[in-house]
Amino acid sequence: MKNIVVSASRTYDVLIGQGILNDAGALMRERISSGTAVLVTDDNVNALYGDKVENSLKNAGITVHRFVFPSGEQSKCLEVYGRLLNFMADAGLTRSDALVALGGGVAGDLGGFAAATYMRGIKLIQIPTTLIAMTDSSVGGKTAIDLPGGKNLCGSFYQPHLVICDTTAANTLPPDVFRDGCGEVIKYGLLKSPKLLRHLEENGLGFDRDYVIYKCVEMKRDIVCKDELDTGLRQLLNLGHTIGHAFEKLSGFTLSHGSAVAKGIAVMAESCKNAGICSKECCDRTVALIEKFGFDLRGGYDFDSVMSCVLSDKKRSGGNLTWVVLEDYGKSGLKTGSTDEFASFIKSGVLKWK
Repeated sequence: MKNIVVSASRTYDVLIGQGILNDAGALMRERISSGTAVLVTDDNVNALYGDKVENSLKNAGITVHRFVFPSGEQSKCLEVYGRLLNFMADAGLTRSDALVALGGGVAGDLGGFAAATYMRGIKLIQIPTTLIAMTDSSVGGKTAIDLPGGKNLCGSFYQPHLVICDTTAANTLPPDVFRDGCGEVIKYGLLKSPKLLRHLEENGLGFDRDYVIYKCVEMKRDIVCKDELDTGLRQLLNLGHTIGHAFEKLSGFTLSHGSAVAKGIAVMAESCKNAGICSKECCDRTVALIEKFGFDLRGGYDFDSVMSCVLSDKKRSGGNLTWVVLEDYGKSGLKTGSTDEFASFIKSGVLKWK
């Protein structure tokens, strides 16, 4: 088992290893004093791991109340969030108790936001079971639910108290869900790791999971510790996300997050090439890598609709927007401009992959 220490507004351990889900209760008990926990998970993950994790917590002397919600992005909403808060209140949770978020990004976001806001904050343990949650969303403290106006518009920065990442959980993922997480993995390589990109090029979907998960968490740790509140360097983590979130919303959230990010990266690569920010080789290798992982890059949405969604994105500040550009294969940077400048910049990429 490897341990990555995140030193943000709260210092916590990210434990990464094989088979450590069975020890979740003991690992939690070693680090966090809590007599009661609410276990938050969706119906799919509950069938796979709900009993295992609950039994592990109980064996460590922790009283468990389990809250199960329907799987899917549609559950990351005010209605389910309200039901969860009432469930926690009915269970008699206090400030000294904990919420354990077991599952993918939806469980982590929904559970994390509930932990952040119930009684103004209780202990939060993230147990990611999808590749996208292991490599990205379980670390860094972003919690949120969606509103009709857009994705993640209601949320808070709330660092977990512990992250338990059992890499063997990825073995039970359906192929499309595992591939979905690769959208975020590719993003990390493009940010600042040509070595990770080469590993992905050479191995495709058969990459070394422990190595890749560790490297992604390590990179995110380094960024979050320097810019926890997403006002500067951390915005690099949004590569492909501004356009990707627009694609998600236009699909009615039927398009998965990782697939949307992959499409958004392809759009950005094309736009950066046309603007002279990156080379044609960088653009071509980026697109080839994304396609190697089986992503369909066609957006299917017209430019005006995409920009309408961008204007409602939380990343916009007044009339300006900061976006992530590809400078080289394995190196990215930030660019800030008006929404009109962004529209002009991104148009060729959106039309390329329409």
